[in-house]
Amino acid sequence: MESSTVVEITEEALGQIRALRSQESIDDLHLGLRIAGVGANGFIYETAFLRPGDIAEEDHVEEHGDLPVAIAADSVDNLRGSVLDLAGDPESPGLVLRNPNPATPPITEGEIDLSGSVEERVQQLFELYINPSIAAHGGFVTLSEIDGDRALVELGGGCQGCGLAAMTLREGIESSIKHNVPEILEVVDVTDHTAGENPFFA
Repeated sequence: MESSTVVEITEEALGQIRALRSQESIDDLHLGLRIAGVGANGFIYETAFLRPGDIAEEDHVEEHGDLPVAIAADSVDNLRGSVLDLAGDPESPGLVLRNPNPATPPITEGEIDLSGSVEERVQQLFELYINPSIAAHGGFVTLSEIDGDRALVELGGGCQGCGLAAMTLREGIESSIKHNVPEILEVVDVTDHTAGENPFFA
């Protein structure tokens, strides 16, 4: 296990993560961080709170104050030098990962070929591209509805019930939708996260 720090976390981001962790009913939770795939605008990141037993022996674990962070072994090199920070609306900021490392080519080869209405293209994007990339630990996303220039989406599986799911949405899903279906200007998460039973990686 490497001893060097792979990811820096700002004090503001640490405060928000600690607040989210305090809402969980399980003690000794680690912040889990991994790269789940590559989207249209770069890496797709996934975060979750992990129990110690969920962390593989080969994963990299580093301490950020009282917050242990577990980084998936196969994501360490591509996350080295990144900074986890807060961004967005000052009233309701979200986590963002600023990564200096270039993303590797997307999982799917060549351009994504989408056709049909806005709704049909978003559904094709989910089925052919996004869901396969977040399925490693049972996560998936479905389209609830198209409302003008907004796409209402619902996260399920490992993404449901996770207090950090907003980062997955912001970093990967939202950027991929906007890039591949330019008619969509806003992506709204309508998931009932209170119904999730397993906010951890499988």
